[in-house]
Amino acid sequence: MGRRDSLNDRVSDLEEAAEFAQWRLDATLIDEALAVASRIDRRLAFSTNHTVVALAGATGSGKSSLFNAISGTRLAEPGMKRPTTSRAMAASWGSGGDVAGLLDWLDVPRRHQVKGDDVALDGLILMDLPDHDSTVVTHRLEVDRLLELVDMFIWVVDPQKYADAMLHDEYLKPMAAHAEVMLVVLNQIDRLTSDQACDAMADLRRLLDSEGLTKAKLLGVSALTGQGVEGLRKAISRAVQSKRSVAARLNADVHRVADRLNQAYGNAKVAEKVPEARARALNESLAQAAGLGLVREAVLRSMRHRGVSATGWPVLAWINRFRPDPLRMLRLDKGVTKADRAGEIAPVSVQRTSLPRRAQGVQDARVDTALRELAAVASQGLPQGWVDEIRAKSLTNRAVLADKLDTAVATADLAMDSGHNWWSAVRILQWVIFFTAAFGGLWLLIDALLAYMQLPHLPRILIGKVPLPTVLLIGGVIAGLATAGLARIGVEAGARAKALRAERVLTKAMAEVSDELVIAPINAELTRYHEGRSRVRRAAAG
Repeated sequence: MGRRDSLNDRVSDLEEAAEFAQWRLDATLIDEALAVASRIDRRLAFSTNHTVVALAGATGSGKSSLFNAISGTRLAEPGMKRPTTSRAMAASWGSGGDVAGLLDWLDVPRRHQVKGDDVALDGLILMDLPDHDSTVVTHRLEVDRLLELVDMFIWVVDPQKYADAMLHDEYLKPMAAHAEVMLVVLNQIDRLTSDQACDAMADLRRLLDSEGLTKAKLLGVSALTGQGVEGLRKAISRAVQSKRSVAARLNADVHRVADRLNQAYGNAKVAEKVPEARARALNESLAQAAGLGLVREAVLRSMRHRGVSATGWPVLAWINRFRPDPLRMLRLDKGVTKADRAGEIAPVSVQRTSLPRRAQGVQDARVDTALRELAAVASQGLPQGWVDEIRAKSLTNRAVLADKLDTAVATADLAMDSGHNWWSAVRILQWVIFFTAAFGGLWLLIDALLAYMQLPHLPRILIGKVPLPTVLLIGGVIAGLATAGLARIGVEAGARAKALRAERVLTKAMAEVSDELVIAPINAELTRYHEGRSRVRRAAAG
């Protein structure tokens, strides 16, 4: 059960690795990996207590006769007609498990249940395949199909054609990974002398070893005389009783395709996410393109403008109000609503700025360069399919990037209405000073009119040698201007702090746009690659 659980885990890893690599690695390899995973899942759905053993060989090798010798039947029809076997035939021993379902999946309609008490072969499904060198294409296709599905292979060769290039190049060498579940049987040794049989066996063994089939067992038999058949039956029985052939075959399938998929993934060092330095470089380019410097300067000038209007000498402040607010000119004076702060979506919040688009072509070129450089650095070491995908992901949202950045600037909370409560106190003080100066001026004006009309003067009050109304007028003007000058220092400090805060807020807002439209899609691709590579490595290492 443990081996089966381990195999299931490897199949799951292989399937997920292939799915992660869809459209990014070779499509043929991905399809093969998914087909192997699906085939193994189907095989494991049936009982692993039955072992499907295929007898395969060329025309005239005597595999049908050997099938009869092993099964103790005359089900197969040996003959000189080429080819003898047109469809696979199966003989099964034992009645446990869903033998019929397994054979239906294998699509082997010719089947026979072997009766008797031969418990040594209980659980065996022995199949006689068509000739692999048949001149009929459908016969060869049937062989190839079933060789993908069976649990164990018995290759039957004869003394004349055991070194046949077609057999070795198209079947034995490509199936070297399955050597553990492979038997090679040299049939018709009754036609050879003892020395010739030994030489042939030694030569075949050398040939198999040179092809990576050192784990494949080699036996000499004669289906005609029965020589070696009992030894072959025992070898089959041991494989069936151990119940290891199914898992060994399927594990070899997983390893074979997982190893190739692992090579396709590559072993280069690949970043797990976009490097911070490249992300910052992109954000700087986006900030320039979105007019961050212009907005920062507008915030600075707007705070000066508003501060002077709020804390300046009332007459001069009134005149200052006729000057345009820099932020209002950029349509950035709307602030942020309560709904915005609560995270609610409000249509009125989706604004556009009036930032100028001078030299926009140059800024766009800088952004394009930053995007290409970011994609190039992030995709270093990746297979070409992933490189192409990351390059595409970096440009997918390029068309809407400028609008998204503009919206981010327009809806950013610049907090222009906070942090200057002291302005109210200065404003009250300025009005007190203004009214004091106005009172002194009005006193002097009335006094002058009375003198002109030769009427009695208002009471004369002196401060030292200077009349009180003169003190009030001149002192008020001087005090108001002095207060405005001192307040201007505070306004300037506040304006610079507000500009720095606006820069931080806008930088963060633009970084969020960059993360959403560029960085996150690329990081998702990098995560997909690493997830797939970790899974294919587990599948290949089992």
